[in-house]
Amino acid sequence: MKQYDYLIVGSGLYGAVFAHEAMKKGKKCLILEKRNHIGGNIYCSEVEGITVHQYGAHIFHTSNQKVWDYVNGLCRFNNFINSPVANYKGEMYNMPFNMNTFSKMFHISTPAEAKAEIARQRAEIKGEPKNLEEQAISLVGREIYTKLIKGYTEKQWGRDCKDLPPFIIKRLPVRYRYDNNYFNDRYQGIPEEGYTALIEKLLAGCEVRLNTDFLEAKEEYLALADTCIYTGTIDGYFHYCLGKLGYRSLRFETEVLDEENHQGVAVVNYTEREIPYTRIIEHKHFAFGEQPKTVITKEYPADWEEGMEPYYPINDEENNRLYEEYHKLAEQEGNVIFGGRLGQYKYYDMDKCIEAALSLAESELAE
Repeated sequence: MKQYDYLIVGSGLYGAVFAHEAMKKGKKCLILEKRNHIGGNIYCSEVEGITVHQYGAHIFHTSNQKVWDYVNGLCRFNNFINSPVANYKGEMYNMPFNMNTFSKMFHISTPAEAKAEIARQRAEIKGEPKNLEEQAISLVGREIYTKLIKGYTEKQWGRDCKDLPPFIIKRLPVRYRYDNNYFNDRYQGIPEEGYTALIEKLLAGCEVRLNTDFLEAKEEYLALADTCIYTGTIDGYFHYCLGKLGYRSLRFETEVLDEENHQGVAVVNYTEREIPYTRIIEHKHFAFGEQPKTVITKEYPADWEEGMEPYYPINDEENNRLYEEYHKLAEQEGNVIFGGRLGQYKYYDMDKCIEAALSLAESELAE
């Protein structure tokens, strides 16, 4: 007899949602978490009475009624609306690209004028775009590309836009409305007590071992349970036997400032190449805070190396081909299910991650 029905590697959203559903069915679960805290990249801590997103801004948004009801059944969400701004050499522009952006940049006031100016600028691209720079100009024109896309993208990817494939930005959100809401989803907000509280509700009653690296004793841990839900890197699981998949990493610098309001908004993107960080997050604005001090985090993109946290899969053609080879190996692991952002080598918004975990639970736990 195995000690557990499910061994779940990773305590992020995917693993925690599956554990919650399994425990509701009376299954015994063991969570192994490499870090010293639960929650993966949505982990939050309290600093100066402010809920701090330790691994970058996380704004929950969805149009899926089932998912929205699910999370609200666990935690109360506030009514935060994501309306970031971009700073280009001290010029401030609303994001995503909308009439407020165009009005300031082009000195116009109507959608017809904005469309005409963008059409004029993007006419310089003839034929099929050959790289990301040409793709961006063909979509929104050179001025928006130069001020709001070029530097930010080059920092994110660590490469010149002319050296990046066009499919990375096949389409850019462009709104000919005065609307600064970044997302189009019906529902949006942040847990009032922070995301750690949400994970705690999901894992209530489940055995969790922190500071535990599954890969250091893989066979030993696999022997503990009938089935393993693995949410770590798929190439890491197989000891990189086919080569390493590409990821982008991040570095965060967080500091407490003795001021009430540093930038007036939760997220400011810094789009010029010369500034090394991509954005500054001011955490109190996620919860409409009025504390006497504030906490900011500067976010620096970084090349990923083994031992660093992999944040973004680089889903270019070469990496996707390599992932398919790993996926074939994964299908041969009889009692292991690979899931989540790293296990499936794909970017997941939080609602899509929950949706995928619920779908797995529905099929896996069917009686």
